[in-house]
Amino acid sequence: MKASEIRDMNPDEMQSKISDLREELFNLRFQHEIGQLENPQRMKQTKRDIARIETIIKEVSQNQKEDSE
Repeated sequence: MKASEIRDMNPDEMQSKISDLREELFNLRFQHEIGQLENPQRMKQTKRDIARIETIIKEVSQNQKEDSE
C-alpha cells in the first residue's frame, strides 16, 4: 500500500485498515507457526503497511495541532 493511497483515506478508514492488517498479521503468524505460510514476505509487508498508516495518522494529527495553535 502506497502512502498516497493512505493519505486519500479519512481517519476512520485508516483505523479500520489498521485493524484489518493486524488481524491479517495475526493469521499470518499463526500460519507461519504451523508451517502453512507460503510467502513469509507477506508478514514483513503487513508490518510495514501498519507502520506506514500509523506514521501518516501521527503526521496528520501533528499538522492539525500546529494549525490550531
